[in-house]
Amino acid sequence: MRVNDFSAPREHMLSAQLRARGIRDERVLAAMARVPRHEFVAEELRSQAYEDHPIPIGKGQTLSQPYIVAVMLQALALGGSERVLDIGTGSGYQTALLAELAAEVFSVERLASLARSAQEILHRLGYQNITVVTGDGSQGLAERAPFDAIIVAAAAPRVPPALFAQLREGGRMVAPIGPAYAQKLQMIQKQNGHALVKNLEKCRFVPLITDEESPKEK
Repeated sequence: MRVNDFSAPREHMLSAQLRARGIRDERVLAAMARVPRHEFVAEELRSQAYEDHPIPIGKGQTLSQPYIVAVMLQALALGGSERVLDIGTGSGYQTALLAELAAEVFSVERLASLARSAQEILHRLGYQNITVVTGDGSQGLAERAPFDAIIVAAAAPRVPPALFAQLREGGRMVAPIGPAYAQKLQMIQKQNGHALVKNLEKCRFVPLITDEESPKEK
């Protein structure tokens, strides 16, 4: 398929999946109109790139459905000047959207092969405000903290303490929290060192795995 062949499904995604379901942040909608989601999936799955479901990207990981990505980005309410920590680079799609919405993005991916692939795509698309790091996402990136916003694309049983510690005062984190059968997407704001939590949506994400739980991929 040529890039232009995706204009119709992309527009349908924006109107039927996002606007019709309550996504109102025009910056988020504009970013999702610009970023070519099909570039972040395998050739044989590109026809599904803008459909309303997750897409496998290998290594047991998935690219979240567009609506969930939009809900997470809208909750962060990015204005354009922020430093953002992105946990779970995966395909790099959400990372690219963050780069459209914030000043600087640091993205951590546990699986080296996914980190390399995402980095290649992001470089090819011309993004220059992204740093991709291979590492344990549950530990964040302390050397680059504090962050104005943190977004987590894997589920933890509770708010990861290391990530909350790297959030600046007044900053926001969006993360799926809970066991596989009862996850909730939460927006966590740091106020006076405490977490103010708002539940957003029921969701289903792959688990956030630490280096202790799984050997790092070479």
